[in-house]
Amino acid sequence: MGKISEFTQQDHEVIARDYADLKEAARKRCSNVKELEVVQKAFDFANEAHKGVRRRSGEPYILHPIAVAKIVVSNIGLGYKSIVAALLHDVVEDTDYTVDDLRSLFGDKVATLVEGLTKIKTVLDNEDKAQQKSMQAENFKRILLTLNDDVRVVLIKLADRLHNCRTIEFMPEHKRDKILSETMYIFIPLAHRLGLYGVKSEMEDIWLRYKEPDAFNDISEKINRNINDKDKEINEFIVPIDEALKAAGFKFEIKKRVKTPYSIWHKMATKGITFEQIYDLYAVRIIFDPEKETTETERDQCFHVFSIITGLYRYKSDRMRDWVSHPKNNGYEALHCTLMSRTGIWIEVQIRTRRMNDIAEKGIAAHWAYKKDGFAEDNESEMDKWIAKVKEIIVSQDVSALELLDMVHNDLIKTDILVFTQKGEQRSIEKGATALDFAYSIHSEIGNKAIAAKVNLRLVPLSYVLKTGDQIEIITAENEKPKREWLQFTKTAKAKKFILEHLKSERRESVRIGKKMVEEQLDAIGYKLNNKTENILMESYEVFDSKPEELYFRVGAGIVKLTNLQEIMAGSSGKKGGWLSQWFKSKDGKKDKDYIIKDDNSGEHRYVIASCCNPIPGDSVVGFLASDGSVTLHKRSCHTADRLASKFGDKIVIPKWEYAQSQNLSFLVRLSLKGFDRIGIINDITRYISFVMSVNIRSFSLSTEDGIFSGHIDLYVHEMGDLEKLMKKLRKIEGIQSVVRTDL
Repeated sequence: MGKISEFTQQDHEVIARDYADLKEAARKRCSNVKELEVVQKAFDFANEAHKGVRRRSGEPYILHPIAVAKIVVSNIGLGYKSIVAALLHDVVEDTDYTVDDLRSLFGDKVATLVEGLTKIKTVLDNEDKAQQKSMQAENFKRILLTLNDDVRVVLIKLADRLHNCRTIEFMPEHKRDKILSETMYIFIPLAHRLGLYGVKSEMEDIWLRYKEPDAFNDISEKINRNINDKDKEINEFIVPIDEALKAAGFKFEIKKRVKTPYSIWHKMATKGITFEQIYDLYAVRIIFDPEKETTETERDQCFHVFSIITGLYRYKSDRMRDWVSHPKNNGYEALHCTLMSRTGIWIEVQIRTRRMNDIAEKGIAAHWAYKKDGFAEDNESEMDKWIAKVKEIIVSQDVSALELLDMVHNDLIKTDILVFTQKGEQRSIEKGATALDFAYSIHSEIGNKAIAAKVNLRLVPLSYVLKTGDQIEIITAENEKPKREWLQFTKTAKAKKFILEHLKSERRESVRIGKKMVEEQLDAIGYKLNNKTENILMESYEVFDSKPEELYFRVGAGIVKLTNLQEIMAGSSGKKGGWLSQWFKSKDGKKDKDYIIKDDNSGEHRYVIASCCNPIPGDSVVGFLASDGSVTLHKRSCHTADRLASKFGDKIVIPKWEYAQSQNLSFLVRLSLKGFDRIGIINDITRYISFVMSVNIRSFSLSTEDGIFSGHIDLYVHEMGDLEKLMKKLRKIEGIQSVVRTDL
């Protein structure tokens, strides 16, 4: 909440205008005048409660609950009780009114929704970490616990988070990073899982705008330029489709859309490609009203549309996606195909009925609406299964809040494949799951006693990674029991949970083995096991809310690998590979006047470059303060940084690159190259890097097949400007098609 001041006439006009927009949207969702009157009553109550209070932006505070309520009704499609709860969601937290006051005025359901939202907000805003290692993780546990009571609490919270993201420019930078990282790590996957694609996409674009502003602006500019160039071509592509569907008697509408900046950036980053190499930049959506007076199902009619349009244009068979026959876990249904236009551009076409489109736009709320009308029973049950699974994870007493956060995050972002049991029953399982995961998905005892599997009638080990369409038979033995090494190849939380439960009976032995392994490996690199090294390792391996025995158990059970022990200990002691502040010295041995990195705490910290993302000067970075006073630097867009900020928002440091006088500091980066092979091309590349740019190459790996080469070069640069200049020059070498920076 901001300061209190008198509202001006202009303030009152803005409030009236925004509420009028909300009321118009609410009118469509309220089934009678009485419900609309309750919405009006809630607005009047909230407006009075927040009277004279302003947000950080300076605007009247009441505009925030109005905006949240509008998202609730327009973007999510919830009814009047949720609209009322959204209008009132900050009243109990920020004023003298109680939940009981709201219960007497608006009824039990509204009061319960507001109470759930208040509990979430109380923990979110609690910055006192003295009594708990991660209040943020506890907060997410509370958010997900509300799934036990009413999913609408989570949906309204998503609306609240979306509006906070929309106004995030007014937040202090460290708070902004905390909110954006929480949003990426939990809220965006949660929106996706609940089918709220519009909410998810807007949050992603806001995340990119602040985390990677240069990339966001560059991609947005290219999108706008492409739309101007290609708009006429897209329209010409649509004309024959429009005519053919009308001739076939369909009632439909066609919408054009372009990939969002975030989806383009993510594809470029994960696939190591340039903007120009993204061929499905454009999409056309066909939304039709299915014919009811026919024996054809909605699926049949979708394929009828598909047969018409593929009769007009050639389609890319490996880009065909049938989510009508097998909907996604969040209920999404559509038929996707990618067609070649007559002017030579690939265009994705999405075929949906009106019902499918509503579910794609509104997610779980649309499921409820159609379920009442007898639709979407199977898809809703998938959603119910997921919510039940989350509840099962949450109520487990053995899972700490931090572990829960990672488990739920992993569950939210996973994709599923379809496999079959020995008897031909279809089952959905996480992509990357093994035969052992499948065994545990059937029953814990089958998993515990598994010794091997038959996949498509062929004998395979339990570590076999399943593929779509596999038919699996699990072979068991009565005297078999779970082994520690199983944890190394199981993928699903359910399998790991059952294995760990069994191993707990052998915990003492695991602790003994783990401690011995830690002692021996520390000794091998010149360190002793003591309280100091224990604390360093517990922090590095994120064993925050436990005793050292938990670390040893995880090592002994094979959950924690000690592969990067040398790097961890070197960083903690300031040896080579460690601290930036030791790397810059002036000639007389004193520290340089200008550090390469500064933060608000006057640069007293030591800095270490995170090996997960290897930021270089010029990258947008965020730091995390460790207990020994050191700060680890990550790229702002690094997934690990999002995960850490989601758990430990109070540890965020906002450092700034400042170029020092000397240029003897180099940073390791990787460039991925693709192009046409020719005699002498490798010589041209290395000569340019080494002799023209005077850049040191650490390693070089290129391979060629059928006249096409691809590979990467790891090299050292001083800062972003050098890297961009080098990439620009390399692209001009004959035969090179793309040069992109990728993760090491």
